[in-house]
Amino acid sequence: MHKLLSRIALALAVALPAMSFAGTPVNINKADAATIAKSLDGIGQSKADAIVAWRDTNGPFKSADDLTQIKGIGKSTLERNRGSILLADTAPANDAAAAKTDTPAKKAKRSNKKPATAAAGE
Repeated sequence: MHKLLSRIALALAVALPAMSFAGTPVNINKADAATIAKSLDGIGQSKADAIVAWRDTNGPFKSADDLTQIKGIGKSTLERNRGSILLADTAPANDAAAAKTDTPAKKAKRSNKKPATAAAGE
C-alpha cells in the first residue's frame, strides 16, 4: 500500500506542473517569433518563424483557427493555446464584457398580484 501511494504521489508531482502550464497571452498579429515561441505551449522557434512568415505573406490572422494552416500546428496545439492567443492588444474576454454593457437593460416585469392594501380593504 505504501509503495502504491508513493507512486501516485510521484506521478502527481511530475504531471501537475506540466498540466498547469499555460501559455502567456500573446498577440500573434504583432509579436515577433521569439516572443511567440516563449509564450505558446508546443510552439518552438521554427513554428514561431512559420507563424510570422505566414502573417507576412497573408496579412494579419483573422481568427486563431488560421494557425492550423501552418504546417505542424494542429487542432490539439491550437486548443491547448486558445486562451493565450490574442488577435489584438486586448483580451477577447474583455471585448465580450464590453459588448454586454452596451445592451440596454431589460424592463422589470409587472406583477399580476394586487397591492396588499387594496386587497385587504375590499
